[in-house]
Formats: sequence, structure tokens, C-alpha cells
Amino acid sequence: MELFCMEGIPYRLKAPFDFGFLSRYGRVFRIFDAQDSGNICFGVEQGGRRYFVKFAGAPTAAYDGAPEAAVARLRETAPLYARLTHPNLIPFVRAEEVGGGFAMVFEWADGDCMGRMYPASHRRFMDLPVEDRLAVFGDILCFLAYVVSAGYVAIDFYDGSILYDRQRRKTTVCDIDLFKRQPFVNDMGRLWGSAKFMSPEEFRLGTVIDEVTNVYTAGAMAFALFGSYERSRDAWQLGDEAFCIATRAVSDDRTLRQQSIGELKEAWTCALRR
Repeated sequence: MELFCMEGIPYRLKAPFDFGFLSRYGRVFRIFDAQDSGNICFGVEQGGRRYFVKFAGAPTAAYDGAPEAAVARLRETAPLYARLTHPNLIPFVRAEEVGGGFAMVFEWADGDCMGRMYPASHRRFMDLPVEDRLAVFGDILCFLAYVVSAGYVAIDFYDGSILYDRQRRKTTVCDIDLFKRQPFVNDMGRLWGSAKFMSPEEFRLGTVIDEVTNVYTAGAMAFALFGSYERSRDAWQLGDEAFCIATRAVSDDRTLRQQSIGELKEAWTCALRR
């Protein structure tokens, strides 16, 4: 692993790579180099506007595969952002072949990331008032319901996918790269994702991945937001009924979960009113 520097910002790669093409997007002010997807991401500023650039093709530090495979995966994701336009999804600008790889450009979204891979940001996120975290969870449920209604299923959807802008009280979903059109059957065994947010079927080859799978993901999000990643009752910050609803959502038995995001949302809303 080697340490490099761009605009005074350090970043790590397995080998040198020419990022000269980034000048077409503007001045780099942030670098995100720890993704295990094979992508490296940049915050850039041009003409008083900020953008988020996701690039595949470089020998990134946390990725074990070939850069060519990362390029192919990222190239396949571009249509998703065009098809799944939503108020809570990071706005997509364009995608293009560049720099010997593939880049996707988005409008910049301010906010703290919920993901534990960014400890300071995660701490600020989890220090949000319960009311703000409830609003985030409501936005997550609405977004997942929209994804299902559009004929897709969320895969690799986890805490690192969520940003929250405290000033604007705005939730942003920043990563839908691996979402799939339904019907979808697990063709890998262990799918991409963070194990804390993955249902049992996401580890088993040949199983159906669908809305009931996303109910599990949503339940895991509830525990991450209002309790603990270990789903401890002692850490739970809301009432008993909400705890039971979240626990049902993360049941290993698919038949015991709520059978749709809508059913989960209705039960959750009723629980909070009591």
C-alpha cells in the first residue's frame, strides 16, 4: 500500500495512478479511498458548485478484485440512478468513460454519514436527537417502498448509504450501485453488503431476494438508529412495541417478518402513536 497526496489531501492506493483527468470536474477538496467496492470517490468544486465523483479503474486500497471488474460493475449502475430518481436519492448528473476507467458524477450532498467506517461522522449522526433519527428512518422506509414499487430490490443498502444534513434536516441515500431489478435470485452465495444489515437469504445461493428481504434491512436500520447493532433490548431508546416490531422485521424466518415495507411502516407508525 502506498500513500499519495492530491491538493494537500492524503489517500492510499496499491500503486500509482494518474488522476489528472479530475481537473475537468474542478478542484478536489475531499477524497474517499476506503471503499471495498473498487471505487475511489472525490468531492470537487467548480464554478461555485460542488460535485461528488465516483471513479472505478484505479488500484484502490481496500479492494481485492481487478480494477476492470470494478469498472464493469460501476458502468452497469449508471442506469439505476436515472431510473430511480427520488427526493432522497443523491442527484445524478452524468456518467462517462474517462481516465482509463469509468466515472459517475453527482451533485454534492452535505451531511454526516451514518456509516461506522467514518467514526467522527458516525458519532455526530448518532448524537442527533431522537426526533431527527425518526425522520431519517421514515425517509428510509419511504425510499425502500419506492424502490419496490419501481420493480427493484435494495442490495448492499446499509448505514454507509445514509447521509443526514442537520441544518436542512435532509436525508440523502448516496449509494444504490448494487440494487437489482425484481425478480432477483441470489447468484453469489454471500451477496455484497454489511453483514449487520443482511438477511439470511443474502448469504444463500439460489434464494429469492425481494421486498421481504428489504423488510429485514429496514429492521436492522431501526436497531442501528435507536438501539445497537447487536440488537440489545437494554440499548433500545424507544418503546416496547417499536422494539417488538423491529425484532419481527429481522426474524431469520421470512414468514415471520412483515410481508411488505408498507406493512412495516404502518405498524411502526401505529407503535409511535401509542
